[in-house]
Amino acid sequence: MKRRSVYRICHASILSLFYLFYFNCYTFAQGSTLSGKVADKNGHPLNYATVQVKGTNRGAKTNESGSFQLQLPGNEPVILVISYTGYSTKEIHIDPTRQPGTINVQLEEKADQMDEVIVTGVFDKRKRMEASVAITTLSSQQLSKLAPVSAADILKNVPGIYVNSSLGEVRNTVYSRGVSVGSNDGASGYYYVSMQEDGLPVTNTTYNNYGPDYFTRVDATLGRLEAVRGGTASILGANAPGGIFNYVMKEGGTKTEGEVRTKYGLQGNGKNSFYRADVNVGGPLGHNWFYDWGGFYRYDQGNRYPGYPMNKGGQFRGNVVRRYNTGSLKIYAKYLDDHNGWFEFTPTVSFSDPKPAPGFSERSSVLIPAVKQLFPVNGGVNGTDIYSSDNLIHSIDKSVGATWEQRLGSGWTLNNAIRYSAKSSSWNTTGVVYPLAFDDLMTYAILGMLGRPGTYSFRSTTSSKELMSVTSYSGYDFNVNHSELPGKDVSPNSLFLEPLLYKTNHVKELLNQFSLTKKLKRMSFTIGGFYGYSRVNRRDGSAGAGFGTIQDRPELVNVTLTAPDGAIYHVTNGNGTTMGGTVNLNEATQTQAAVFLGHNWQLSNAFNLDWGMRYESVKIKGHNTPAVTVQDTTGGLDRDPLTMYDNSYGSLGAILPFNKTINTFSFSAGWNYKIGDLVAVYGRYSLGNKAPDLDMYFAANTEFTNKTLRPQEQRVQQLEMGVKVKTSHLNLFVTPFYSVLSNVANVQVFQNVDQTSYNAPATYARIRTLGVETEAEYTINEHFKVRAVLTLQRSRATDYTVWLARNPGVADDTLVSYSGNETDNAARSMINITPSYNTGRFYAQLNWSFMGKRQANVANAFLLPSFSQFNFATGYDISSHLQLSFNVNNILNKYGVMSWSRPGTLLTAIDRQGFTKEMYETAVKNNTPYSTISIPARSYYLTATFRF
Repeated sequence: MKRRSVYRICHASILSLFYLFYFNCYTFAQGSTLSGKVADKNGHPLNYATVQVKGTNRGAKTNESGSFQLQLPGNEPVILVISYTGYSTKEIHIDPTRQPGTINVQLEEKADQMDEVIVTGVFDKRKRMEASVAITTLSSQQLSKLAPVSAADILKNVPGIYVNSSLGEVRNTVYSRGVSVGSNDGASGYYYVSMQEDGLPVTNTTYNNYGPDYFTRVDATLGRLEAVRGGTASILGANAPGGIFNYVMKEGGTKTEGEVRTKYGLQGNGKNSFYRADVNVGGPLGHNWFYDWGGFYRYDQGNRYPGYPMNKGGQFRGNVVRRYNTGSLKIYAKYLDDHNGWFEFTPTVSFSDPKPAPGFSERSSVLIPAVKQLFPVNGGVNGTDIYSSDNLIHSIDKSVGATWEQRLGSGWTLNNAIRYSAKSSSWNTTGVVYPLAFDDLMTYAILGMLGRPGTYSFRSTTSSKELMSVTSYSGYDFNVNHSELPGKDVSPNSLFLEPLLYKTNHVKELLNQFSLTKKLKRMSFTIGGFYGYSRVNRRDGSAGAGFGTIQDRPELVNVTLTAPDGAIYHVTNGNGTTMGGTVNLNEATQTQAAVFLGHNWQLSNAFNLDWGMRYESVKIKGHNTPAVTVQDTTGGLDRDPLTMYDNSYGSLGAILPFNKTINTFSFSAGWNYKIGDLVAVYGRYSLGNKAPDLDMYFAANTEFTNKTLRPQEQRVQQLEMGVKVKTSHLNLFVTPFYSVLSNVANVQVFQNVDQTSYNAPATYARIRTLGVETEAEYTINEHFKVRAVLTLQRSRATDYTVWLARNPGVADDTLVSYSGNETDNAARSMINITPSYNTGRFYAQLNWSFMGKRQANVANAFLLPSFSQFNFATGYDISSHLQLSFNVNNILNKYGVMSWSRPGTLLTAIDRQGFTKEMYETAVKNNTPYSTISIPARSYYLTATFRF
């Protein structure tokens, strides 16, 4: 009995020990369950991020809402390794006995450019190292160290992109890879490319002196820039085969953050003031809602001060974002109200070493002084308006839009972007400022003054001093009695013609782009569409003209004619101007619809193939109502025969309708092959098309040109191969490219003997460009880094012919060939190198940019000289909240020529393509002045930034 009791006690004890041992072993084997969420710094969930227990094969993937669950191997401390494409890997120490069962992890985007995730120009998000497109990204941190002239100016940091921002904040020129015919002038500077904000074009319609940079500003709300050259722009861009430049706004994060910047500058070699303030604030609103808002205001006298600010105004924009487990919704709005001018040509001497002519400098302005006057539009038929030159170009943009991303499950994702905008751009400025010689019969013919004998007196509007006197005995001879006019070294006995340009543009647009993507294990399919509707109302004409002295900041003159009978006729009014009002009316609707398809196929872990196609239809319907100038001989609008300044005015003609549709098909295919983790190569072929913009339709403003309107699309073919290298110290992207722009129509209109018009047989140009783009960033150590951008190219007109008409009629028309010549304004080399030094609180960088030689025109009359520009930037963090920074642009004050006009007065100066080698040699021999526009003179900027 006793032995049985002992046995039972022993049995119970052993059984208890066994259960205890088993329980401990089970607990140790099972461990605890850890839940969490992985997001970026703004709270966006990172789906399919990897969460790994370091040193084991135990891990998990986040789901579509960024959440995960992971079974830990035990109760001992472990290290979790969290990684996601394009973000820095993070390690977290976890002690299951002390930490809660749920964690939230935020990952930072990598500074390594090759590991950046891109969304522009691709069918799905991917790293640059894995993408078969030529794309450059610039972060807000990089952009904050620059002092750009305009939104387009920052594209100089992108290889393969030609940027001319010498005119100022607006009327810039941007093109890529030599695809530039029709876009090397400020009037149509974005012909082949798409400037976008948050994935949609800033404006979907362009035409003469109306485009995206009137409504695009860079401020503290800009998060990053993504720039695609060629390639997939043919598929994912709206009628933009040359490239896509996407300016992406910041979004609010999980904590409230912001900054206030104040900037003071001295431009024009330290002479002209610049004031600017930026603000940006973002953060959470609660319940997974986030916000970001900001904007800027600035007052800018400009690099060439005309006596009134060249840029005055600003913008406000903001967004709210709702993030949820399966997607996000962003709603945004923008209001821009800005006044901007541009610089006109400066009289210049020397073709080999250009410099301003005597009496002018690199900061001289030839714009009209402040003038304000009421004028009738088309004789008052279309009411009256006020011309005020210091209003410049007044642009207003009111827009509201939304982007929606919805993950539908099973690999399906829907994206949609929509925007409505109401834009206006009203011109009260001057342009085409060239000399008129008042001892030349043609000047009086232009002014409608032929056949009027008498003595012309030219007096200062401020001092009333007579500056010149000219006598005509027959009305066709013009003899200078005396002249004290300045500018005789530029053009003797001459005055600047200062046209009072008057334009109003009102554009209402609705844009929408959607895509539906199905992601499989090793491939994805995307189908999408684009719709754009633009309604345009435009007035285009003149409010009159003034005559200014040939000097820095011209002074207007009053002109009177004393007839042989002693009567005094007033050629100009009290402002020193004539009163015009001949204004063409244009109305149009542009309806654009496209469907595109894309396919990505990951054939192996190293090799990816993608292709896409786009079918697009552009329908333009509207009408032109041209105005003709009436020369009233009964006293003009005020019925006073002695006031000649209102004798010319506009009268509307017949309505000329148009209704055309162009359909295009584009294709692009590429591949990307990774050679280990350090090297990748890619290739791409693209066939894109460019349908004409509204300018072709608005230019058909005569009965003849309207009847013969035959718009045709241009064709852009591009072949590119790329090598990408990523090491611990080097990011390198080298892209040789070959592009062909063809079917560029040249339609010329000449006159018959009976004064009727005829079309010369149409000719079609073909432009070929061969080049290489290089983008590199080399990290020497933790403090020193060098970034370099290089473009080497040659662009030739393989087929380029034009007709030259001599006398009226077709009999003596001759066809001249420029085939084989280099194209104009295509720089042979463009270089941008920036070494930088950074510590925890201090940075400094020196930028060297080089613009290579360019042919001045397609006749290859001469080469515009190459030049270098040096910029410097430095900054110091006084505290964690306050930073001071200092920029100097154009340190050496180089007069680098970006554009030119030929020697002579108005009628010859505007014919740049008609300037031959023989004319050039004569001009050089005689040291004849001509006109140029240069890069801005030396400028200084001091910025204080407060962050919170």
